[in-house]
Amino acid sequence: MSSLDHPAVAKVAAALAEAGQTEAAEGIRVLPAEVRTAAQAAEALGVPVAAIANSLVFRARTGDTETALLALTSGGHRADTDRLARLAGADEVGKADADFVRAHTGQPIGGVAPVGHPAKLTTLVDTALEEHDVVWAAAGHPKSVYPTTFAGLVALTGGTPAAVAAEGEEGRP
Repeated sequence: MSSLDHPAVAKVAAALAEAGQTEAAEGIRVLPAEVRTAAQAAEALGVPVAAIANSLVFRARTGDTETALLALTSGGHRADTDRLARLAGADEVGKADADFVRAHTGQPIGGVAPVGHPAKLTTLVDTALEEHDVVWAAAGHPKSVYPTTFAGLVALTGGTPAAVAAEGEEGRP
């Protein structure tokens, strides 16, 4: 089975098409090797690392309730978890393990797409991505990516645009 035939990639392609993002769905690209990091994806695509939209899933806790928070961040910097917590209205935001990520997205770490999940996730979209005419996001598998835009990510996910970079990093106002 090729990566394009992978069930998670097919689900992402269908979600993109259903959202009217046909060019993005048709632009899904299968790379020769897995690209589990922004640096690997940027190198494989020949683009700046900051043009990679990392799909980072975090555990967001509010009181006794734990939910998944998706942060679509520029590959050029790290997300600030305290800032993410404030933006999401959570008491605390922390790292999610591989099982948590798969349970909430149906996709593996390194291949998490902005869509195609079992349920809609609260999403923050890094405003640093707006600096790039084209950004690349994972398409449900560690070898698959697709081209999109900052506006496309916001529209697709219903996400909230926000500056998510850690203090003093590029992309942080």
